Amino acid sequence: MSKLPAFLESTPDGHGRDLTRRRVVQDAAALAGVAASGSLSAGLSLFGSPARAAPASIGGAVDWPAFELIDGRRVEPVDLKAQAVLVVFFATTCPFCARHNEHVHKLMQRLGARAGLRVIHVAQDGSAAPVKDYLVRHGYSFEVTLASRALHEALSARRVIPLSCVVDRQGRLREVIPGEMFEEDVLELARWAQA
Repeated sequence: MSKLPAFLESTPDGHGRDLTRRRVVQDAAALAGVAASGSLSAGLSLFGSPARAAPASIGGAVDWPAFELIDGRRVEPVDLKAQAVLVVFFATTCPFCARHNEHVHKLMQRLGARAGLRVIHVAQDGSAAPVKDYLVRHGYSFEVTLASRALHEALSARRVIPLSCVVDRQGRLREVIPGEMFEEDVLELARWAQA
């Protein structure tokens, strides 16, 4: 009996079940077909869970996921209603993010305790430890989560960092800004606190 090609060999899925690479390829092809037909939101993901709708478009309502902050607090969709939210995707090892985060920190200091603009940072790091060290080292009090995938699914398919997304008080996506911003541009985001 001849040996199967490598892509057809059985491989464990981490839960005690064996999947063949062929099945994975078939599922991926099926998903590609669903995506091409424009009905991915009604499909299933490769792992069998319901797929989320596409990220919000500019002016569209954001379908906020529930997520956990690195300090253990849970943020539910209702917690993000009736307030403007700035979401910043970053990594602790990114020099562009470091400068960008300095500007966001200044924005938060200028807005003060009654900010009117909630700022949530989304770390691309794999664990909370380096993020906590980063916050302490820079003296930041950002709310930070590691829920990158869920928040990308809600806000933007772009994977550039830093990436800043603004959601207004009515829960509509207003801005998706890829890359590092100048300090004056970040400080101008304060306008969303009153909008």
